[in-house]
Amino acid sequence: MRIIVGSDHGGWALKEDLKKRLEAEGLSVTDVGCYDTCSVDYPDIARELCTRLLGEGYDFGILCCGTGIGISIAANKIDGIRAAHVSDAYSAAMARAHNDANVICLGGRVLGDELAWSIVQSYMASSFQGGRHQKRVDKIADLEKGVACDQQ
Repeated sequence: MRIIVGSDHGGWALKEDLKKRLEAEGLSVTDVGCYDTCSVDYPDIARELCTRLLGEGYDFGILCCGTGIGISIAANKIDGIRAAHVSDAYSAAMARAHNDANVICLGGRVLGDELAWSIVQSYMASSFQGGRHQKRVDKIADLEKGVACDQQ
């Protein structure tokens, strides 16, 4: 499994903790920054991670900022990205199972390391269920193209 991670300064410590845990599980992890607590703009990190996720065959991405909100908004502006801001394990599993989320966004200032790790584990243990959910994911893709959902 290939995972790509990124954060701004507010999510840096959480990203570092998750990266170590993922690598300890034997997973391949690519880090797109930031690399310390110096201030950076989260839209830049979101763009870098999402562009590489879509173009380089990563299985999923993890983005962290202070709350997880801003970086999720930025990531969702990129065609083909379904980023879910999650703060509990159940929502993480459902983001993948029902929404085929390819990025999860976490808040480094609002989640403890253990909770964040359980969220990532829950996400990784889940898989997209397809079926009735596929139609909805397709409608999300249509929204990106400017096609009205009721025109299907």
